[in-house]
Amino acid sequence: MTTPTLTTRRDGAALALRGARLGRGGTAVLDGVDLDVRAGEVLAVVGPSGCGKSTLLRTLAGLLPPLAGTVTQDGAPVTRPGADRALVFQDDALLPWRTARANVELPLAIRGTPRAERRRTAEDWLARVGLADHAHRLPHRLSGGQRQRVQLARALAARPRAVLMDEPFGALDVQTRAGMQDLLVDVLAGTGATVVFVTHDVDEALFLGDRVALLGTGTGTGRGSGGVRVLDVPGPRDRAATDHPERTALRRRIVDSL
Repeated sequence: MTTPTLTTRRDGAALALRGARLGRGGTAVLDGVDLDVRAGEVLAVVGPSGCGKSTLLRTLAGLLPPLAGTVTQDGAPVTRPGADRALVFQDDALLPWRTARANVELPLAIRGTPRAERRRTAEDWLARVGLADHAHRLPHRLSGGQRQRVQLARALAARPRAVLMDEPFGALDVQTRAGMQDLLVDVLAGTGATVVFVTHDVDEALFLGDRVALLGTGTGTGRGSGGVRVLDVPGPRDRAATDHPERTALRRRIVDSL
Protein backbone atom coordinates (compact mmCIF):
# COMPACT_ATOMS: atom_id res chain seq x y z
CA MET A 1 0.00 0.00 0.00
CA THR A 2 1.27 3.45 -0.87
CA THR A 3 0.73 5.99 1.88
CA PRO A 4 -0.82 9.19 0.50
CA THR A 5 0.97 12.46 0.96
CA LEU A 6 -1.07 14.48 3.45
CA THR A 7 -0.59 18.10 4.46
CA THR A 8 -1.74 17.50 8.02
CA ARG A 9 1.05 18.80 10.21
CA ARG A 10 0.12 21.39 12.81
CA ASP A 11 1.77 22.43 16.01
CA GLY A 12 0.46 20.38 18.93
CA ALA A 13 -1.41 21.99 21.80
CA ALA A 14 0.20 22.44 25.23
CA LEU A 15 -2.26 21.39 27.95
CA ALA A 16 -1.91 22.15 31.65
CA LEU A 17 -3.70 21.73 34.96
CA ARG A 18 -2.91 23.88 37.98
CA GLY A 19 -4.25 23.11 41.45
CA ALA A 20 -7.08 21.22 39.77
CA ARG A 21 -9.73 19.28 41.64
CA LEU A 22 -11.37 16.88 39.21
CA GLY A 23 -14.64 15.01 39.47
CA ARG A 24 -18.34 15.45 38.93
CA GLY A 25 -21.37 16.28 41.05
CA GLY A 26 -19.13 17.89 43.65
CA THR A 27 -17.29 14.63 44.33
CA ALA A 28 -13.55 14.79 43.60
CA VAL A 29 -11.51 11.82 42.39
CA LEU A 30 -8.29 13.84 41.96
CA ASP A 31 -7.30 16.91 43.95
CA GLY A 32 -4.53 19.48 43.71
CA VAL A 33 -3.37 18.25 40.30
CA ASP A 34 -0.47 20.07 38.64
CA LEU A 35 0.30 18.55 35.26
CA ASP A 36 1.85 19.74 32.01
CA VAL A 37 1.26 17.95 28.71
CA ARG A 38 3.95 19.14 26.32
CA ALA A 39 3.07 20.21 22.81
CA GLY A 40 3.56 17.33 20.37
CA GLU A 41 4.26 14.61 22.95
CA VAL A 42 2.46 11.34 23.63
CA LEU A 43 1.59 11.22 27.33
CA ALA A 44 0.38 7.79 28.41
CA VAL A 45 -1.83 7.79 31.52
CA VAL A 46 -2.03 4.67 33.71
CA GLY A 47 -3.42 3.91 37.13
CA PRO A 48 -5.75 1.55 39.02
CA SER A 49 -9.45 1.42 38.20
CA GLY A 50 -11.40 4.36 39.61
CA CYS A 51 -8.34 6.58 40.07
CA GLY A 52 -9.61 9.29 37.70
CA LYS A 53 -8.00 8.52 34.33
CA SER A 54 -11.16 9.05 32.29
CA THR A 55 -12.13 12.04 34.43
CA LEU A 56 -8.76 13.64 33.67
CA LEU A 57 -9.26 13.02 29.94
CA ARG A 58 -12.77 14.47 29.89
CA THR A 59 -11.62 17.52 31.82
CA LEU A 60 -8.85 18.15 29.28
CA ALA A 61 -11.47 17.76 26.54
CA GLY A 62 -13.69 20.42 28.11
CA LEU A 63 -16.52 17.96 28.81
CA LEU A 64 -16.12 18.26 32.59
CA PRO A 65 -15.28 21.57 34.27
CA PRO A 66 -12.73 21.36 37.11
CA LEU A 67 -14.26 21.61 40.57
CA ALA A 68 -11.38 23.94 41.46
CA GLY A 69 -8.17 25.16 39.88
CA THR A 70 -7.55 25.74 36.18
CA VAL A 71 -7.27 23.78 32.94
CA THR A 72 -5.63 25.52 29.99
CA GLN A 73 -4.65 24.99 26.38
CA ASP A 74 -1.72 27.14 25.29
CA GLY A 75 -2.38 29.31 28.35
CA ALA A 76 -6.08 29.91 27.56
CA PRO A 77 -8.77 28.42 29.83
CA VAL A 78 -10.50 25.26 28.60
CA THR A 79 -14.19 25.88 29.25
CA ARG A 80 -15.89 23.66 26.66
CA PRO A 81 -15.10 21.11 23.93
CA GLY A 82 -13.12 22.47 20.99
CA ALA A 83 -12.67 21.38 17.39
CA ASP A 84 -8.89 21.22 17.86
CA ARG A 85 -9.21 18.57 20.62
CA ALA A 86 -10.41 15.19 19.30
CA LEU A 87 -11.68 12.34 21.47
CA VAL A 88 -11.21 8.65 20.68
CA PHE A 89 -13.03 6.09 22.86
CA GLN A 90 -12.94 2.32 23.37
CA ASP A 91 -16.41 2.21 21.84
CA ASP A 92 -15.84 3.34 18.26
CA ALA A 93 -19.04 5.46 18.33
CA LEU A 94 -19.47 5.29 14.55
CA LEU A 95 -22.86 6.22 13.15
CA PRO A 96 -24.29 2.89 11.91
CA TRP A 97 -26.18 4.39 8.98
CA ARG A 98 -23.12 6.17 7.55
CA THR A 99 -20.43 4.45 5.50
CA ALA A 100 -16.83 4.44 6.66
CA ARG A 101 -16.08 7.40 4.41
CA ALA A 102 -19.16 9.30 5.54
CA ASN A 103 -18.20 8.74 9.18
CA VAL A 104 -14.73 10.17 8.54
CA GLU A 105 -16.29 13.11 6.70
CA LEU A 106 -18.63 13.96 9.60
CA PRO A 107 -16.44 16.41 11.60
CA LEU A 108 -15.44 18.10 8.35
CA ALA A 109 -19.08 18.47 7.33
CA ILE A 110 -19.91 19.97 10.74
CA ARG A 111 -17.06 22.43 10.22
CA GLY A 112 -18.49 23.43 6.83
CA THR A 113 -15.72 21.96 4.67
CA PRO A 114 -16.79 21.83 0.99
CA ARG A 115 -18.04 18.42 -0.13
CA ALA A 116 -15.24 17.67 -2.60
CA GLU A 117 -12.54 18.59 -0.10
CA ARG A 118 -13.98 16.56 2.75
CA ARG A 119 -14.45 13.53 0.47
CA ARG A 120 -10.85 13.76 -0.70
CA THR A 121 -9.59 14.17 2.88
CA ALA A 122 -11.66 11.22 4.11
CA GLU A 123 -10.41 8.99 1.31
CA ASP A 124 -6.81 10.00 2.01
CA TRP A 125 -7.13 9.13 5.68
CA LEU A 126 -8.91 5.84 5.02
CA ALA A 127 -6.02 4.93 2.73
CA ARG A 128 -3.53 5.85 5.42
CA VAL A 129 -5.18 3.53 7.96
CA GLY A 130 -5.35 0.73 5.40
CA LEU A 131 -9.07 0.92 4.59
CA ALA A 132 -9.07 2.42 1.09
CA ASP A 133 -11.11 -0.55 -0.17
CA HIS A 134 -13.65 -0.29 2.65
CA ALA A 135 -14.82 3.31 2.18
CA HIS A 136 -18.36 2.32 1.18
CA ARG A 137 -18.91 -0.27 3.90
CA LEU A 138 -21.26 0.32 6.81
CA PRO A 139 -19.84 -0.18 10.33
CA HIS A 140 -21.61 -3.52 10.87
CA ARG A 141 -19.63 -4.94 7.93
CA LEU A 142 -16.29 -4.02 9.53
CA SER A 143 -14.34 -5.87 12.21
CA GLY A 144 -13.66 -4.28 15.60
CA GLY A 145 -10.13 -3.35 14.55
CA GLN A 146 -11.37 -1.87 11.29
CA ARG A 147 -13.97 0.22 13.11
CA GLN A 148 -11.25 1.57 15.38
CA ARG A 149 -9.23 2.46 12.29
CA VAL A 150 -12.20 4.41 10.97
CA GLN A 151 -12.54 6.19 14.33
CA LEU A 152 -8.85 7.09 14.26
CA ALA A 153 -9.15 8.39 10.69
CA ARG A 154 -12.21 10.43 11.70
CA ALA A 155 -10.37 11.95 14.66
CA LEU A 156 -7.30 12.93 12.64
CA ALA A 157 -9.05 14.04 9.44
CA ALA A 158 -10.10 17.29 11.09
CA ARG A 159 -6.43 18.07 11.91
CA PRO A 160 -6.80 18.41 15.69
CA ARG A 161 -3.95 19.84 17.73
CA ALA A 162 -4.63 17.38 20.57
CA VAL A 163 -5.98 13.82 20.45
CA LEU A 164 -7.41 12.46 23.72
CA MET A 165 -7.71 8.67 23.70
CA ASP A 166 -9.60 6.69 26.35
CA GLU A 167 -8.46 3.04 26.21
CA PRO A 168 -9.21 2.90 22.47
CA PHE A 169 -7.69 -0.56 21.97
CA GLY A 170 -8.88 -2.15 25.21
CA ALA A 171 -11.57 -4.32 23.60
CA LEU A 172 -9.33 -5.70 20.84
CA ASP A 173 -7.54 -9.05 20.79
CA VAL A 174 -3.79 -9.06 21.42
CA GLN A 175 -2.71 -9.27 17.78
CA THR A 176 -5.14 -6.60 16.58
CA ARG A 177 -4.19 -4.38 19.50
CA ALA A 178 -0.48 -4.56 18.63
CA GLY A 179 -1.31 -3.70 15.04
CA MET A 180 -3.35 -0.69 16.14
CA GLN A 181 -0.50 0.50 18.36
CA ASP A 182 1.91 0.33 15.41
CA LEU A 183 -0.64 2.08 13.20
CA LEU A 184 -1.12 4.87 15.72
CA VAL A 185 2.63 5.54 15.85
CA ASP A 186 2.74 5.56 12.05
CA VAL A 187 -0.23 7.82 11.40
CA LEU A 188 0.74 10.32 14.10
CA ALA A 189 4.16 10.78 12.50
CA GLY A 190 4.17 14.18 10.87
CA THR A 191 0.86 15.41 12.31
CA GLY A 192 2.47 17.32 15.20
CA ALA A 193 -0.55 16.50 17.39
CA THR A 194 -0.32 16.20 21.16
CA VAL A 195 -1.70 12.88 22.41
CA VAL A 196 -3.00 11.91 25.85
CA PHE A 197 -3.51 8.13 25.86
CA VAL A 198 -5.31 6.45 28.76
CA THR A 199 -4.60 2.73 29.20
CA HIS A 200 -4.58 -0.06 31.77
CA ASP A 201 -1.77 -1.81 29.88
CA VAL A 202 1.71 -0.92 31.17
CA ASP A 203 3.45 -2.32 28.08
CA GLU A 204 1.18 -0.29 25.84
CA ALA A 205 1.97 2.83 27.85
CA LEU A 206 5.71 2.22 27.59
CA PHE A 207 5.54 1.53 23.85
CA LEU A 208 3.42 4.55 22.93
CA GLY A 209 4.35 7.15 25.53
CA ASP A 210 7.14 9.69 25.50
CA ARG A 211 6.26 10.01 29.18
CA VAL A 212 3.94 8.10 31.52
CA ALA A 213 1.66 9.76 34.07
CA LEU A 214 0.79 7.54 37.05
CA LEU A 215 -2.49 8.41 38.71
CA GLY A 216 -3.65 7.53 42.19
CA THR A 217 -0.63 5.43 43.12
CA GLY A 218 0.84 7.53 45.91
CA THR A 219 4.25 5.99 45.23
CA GLY A 220 7.03 6.08 42.69
CA THR A 221 9.50 8.68 41.55
CA GLY A 222 9.06 11.47 39.08
CA ARG A 223 7.55 14.89 38.80
CA GLY A 224 3.94 15.75 39.52
CA SER A 225 1.49 16.45 42.30
CA GLY A 226 -2.08 15.85 43.36
CA GLY A 227 -1.74 12.08 43.05
CA VAL A 228 0.00 12.31 39.65
CA ARG A 229 3.57 11.16 38.99
CA VAL A 230 5.18 11.76 35.60
CA LEU A 231 8.03 9.56 34.39
CA ASP A 232 10.17 9.89 31.27
CA VAL A 233 10.23 6.82 29.03
CA PRO A 234 13.74 6.00 27.77
CA GLY A 235 14.11 5.28 24.07
CA PRO A 236 13.91 3.68 21.67
CA ARG A 237 10.23 3.24 20.76
CA ASP A 238 10.79 -0.31 19.59
CA ARG A 239 8.62 -3.29 20.39
CA ALA A 240 11.71 -5.50 20.28
CA ALA A 241 13.51 -3.42 22.95
CA THR A 242 11.98 -5.35 25.83
CA ASP A 243 15.40 -6.04 27.39
CA HIS A 244 16.47 -2.39 27.44
CA PRO A 245 17.63 -2.12 31.09
CA GLU A 246 16.16 1.33 31.74
CA ARG A 247 12.81 0.39 30.22
CA THR A 248 12.78 -2.86 32.20
CA ALA A 249 13.44 -0.98 35.43
CA LEU A 250 10.74 1.58 34.62
CA ARG A 251 8.22 -1.16 33.85
CA ARG A 252 8.96 -2.84 37.18
CA ARG A 253 8.56 0.48 39.01
CA ILE A 254 5.21 1.17 37.37
CA VAL A 255 3.86 -2.34 38.00
CA ASP A 256 4.97 -2.20 41.62
CA SER A 257 3.27 1.16 42.12
CA LEU A 258 -0.01 -0.17 40.73
